[in-house]
Amino acid sequence: MFTADQVAHYNREGYVIYRDFLSQEELAAVHEEMDQISSGNTLADHDDTRMEMEPNQPPDSTLVRRIYEPCTYYDIFRAFSESPRLLDCVEQLFGPSLMFHYSKINMKPPGIGSPVEWHQDLSYYPLTNRDSVSILFYLDDASIENGCLQVLPRRHTDPLLSHSTEGFFRGKVTASVDDSDAVTLEGNAGTVIFMSCLTPHASMTNTSDKARRTLILSYRAADAYPIHCGVMSNLVETHSRIVRGERSPVARFTMTEFPIPQYENQIASLYDLQERSREDEKENG
Repeated sequence: MFTADQVAHYNREGYVIYRDFLSQEELAAVHEEMDQISSGNTLADHDDTRMEMEPNQPPDSTLVRRIYEPCTYYDIFRAFSESPRLLDCVEQLFGPSLMFHYSKINMKPPGIGSPVEWHQDLSYYPLTNRDSVSILFYLDDASIENGCLQVLPRRHTDPLLSHSTEGFFRGKVTASVDDSDAVTLEGNAGTVIFMSCLTPHASMTNTSDKARRTLILSYRAADAYPIHCGVMSNLVETHSRIVRGERSPVARFTMTEFPIPQYENQIASLYDLQERSREDEKENG
């Protein structure tokens, strides 16, 4: 569980680091499962409902960029998403009734792992309140060289930054970002970052010769209901489920208004949307 100081840090800064949350045995089991999931897949031949490949590689290459919804499709991850040790921490943030929201594994292969530009998670899936957390489990040692997480502290209580241009959602902050106070969150394998859904964050390309794999789980308070915004809402909500306490019979509202993302096209992931945005920017100027 968190200490009182850790909870206070999360509430004040918009994130908190929990070091050595995962044991070496847990890491080894997760690594083995990821290897089995990834085995035999190539850019030209893979199940695109279960994973996304790095685009900048030969057709027969095997670099996986993202594994979709491991906590839905694979038993070891589903059991982990419902573990009392993890849910006890989330309960300290949001109370006793909790929804599992979504999961993914970002692989960040050596030398090619895709960057992620500044964004806020809640921009992708509007909710009736802000009680939603993204939890990032470092499955490898994470450093600046292999693209560890960066955050902008104390921005999670501000209004959402703009993520749109020309009326369409771009999946990244489109306003000017003052990142002079950005915090780089390095950590050994087994470190976990709990981050508010409104904390701006990013990561750079993995320029090292070491992988930087990260398991990401999201939870929300049971009274944080999704604001429907088309097919993308349906895709996310397919995987949500109550994991502690009871479903709330009412939605709690803490914001008088919130931007609804308008998608120009259907996308596969954040990576896909941000890449399209970068390509559009090059074409237009």
